[in-house]
Amino acid sequence: MFSGNTDCYQPIEKKLEITRKMLQVLLKLKHPVSMITKNALILRDLDVLREMAALNLVRVSISITSLSEETRRIVEPRTVTIKKRLETVKVLAENNIPVNVMMAPIIPSINSHEILPLVKKVSELGATSVAYTIVRLNGAVGEIFTNWVRKTYPDRADKILHQIEDCHCGSLNDSRYVSRMRGEGKIAEQINMQFRLAKKLYLKDKKLAPLDFTKFDKYQTNQISLF
Repeated sequence: MFSGNTDCYQPIEKKLEITRKMLQVLLKLKHPVSMITKNALILRDLDVLREMAALNLVRVSISITSLSEETRRIVEPRTVTIKKRLETVKVLAENNIPVNVMMAPIIPSINSHEILPLVKKVSELGATSVAYTIVRLNGAVGEIFTNWVRKTYPDRADKILHQIEDCHCGSLNDSRYVSRMRGEGKIAEQINMQFRLAKKLYLKDKKLAPLDFTKFDKYQTNQISLF
């Protein structure tokens, strides 16, 4: 998995090409990989991804939290524009690379109203699936977010914070493995229902194929003999 914690297509990747070189190694060894990014720089590696996709060795998730450029600038400053992210979905799909769109995180009363139009849009561009997580504010992030939301959305800050708490049993954070991603309570249930409806309307007959783990040969080198 590439980008489990931070985006593998940081600006320095343009120069160092670490991700590209890793993909080339994975292709050589026929090792499957899942990727998630919000950067259009992934299209630079289209040639490698196309080869991997032909062998069912890769799936890509593009993070798109909103269709509104204004919201993007407020919530994700200094990131790639929504237009470029949508174009990335389209180009990947046109090259037969399986694309999932991650609406992560969903922040109640900031982008939670965009679920249906966003899923509709990315399905039209060729996305095969969509997924989401609900925002959780672990550790010091809770205090930082609270200060930020009161300055940025003073008219609805309390509403936003209370709805986040409603998703996590009265807290801004939930460390439990499953529920921390989807939340609990009425707000979380409403979000989940919207996603189920969106998938039914716009992605009814689409499904990501499982990655092929049979092609990887761990004995291609002699390194295993060390153990």
